[in-house]
Amino acid sequence: MNDVMYVSKESFEKLRGELHHMKTVQRPAASRAIAEAREKGDLKENAEYDAAKEAQGILEAKIAQLEGQIASARIVDSSEIDTSKVTILTKVTFTNIATKKTVTYQIVGETEADLKQGKISSASPIGRGLLGKQKGEVAEVQAPTGLLKFRVENIFI
Repeated sequence: MNDVMYVSKESFEKLRGELHHMKTVQRPAASRAIAEAREKGDLKENAEYDAAKEAQGILEAKIAQLEGQIASARIVDSSEIDTSKVTILTKVTFTNIATKKTVTYQIVGETEADLKQGKISSASPIGRGLLGKQKGEVAEVQAPTGLLKFRVENIFI
């Protein structure tokens, strides 16, 4: 995971909190579960031990993934955002030229994307197409259904 991951300060703190919880609460609990299962006898036929070891492996993989995300994270401060063009953390109102439908989304990093909250990833086809566009410009986005054209109506925070 060498790519820079753009996140808000709130999302960064959430990631750090989640990592802290995994290391201080879940990791010791996984170790205790393994120790308890080990006490129950022969490890060759101990399904509880195998399950505890597997759960620990999954937890360690999640910890490593979170550590990688945190290491590659770049915090974007909303007070320093230039609204003359579409960038990470800007909200953009755009119109689908073909359907005349207008929508507003905030462009966010991959981990923050949530369509129900009006947040699309900067790595998504629409997000990539809109990045760098200014008010009035048309973004062309290649989608599975064909080429889509969006006109940028407004950019704000």
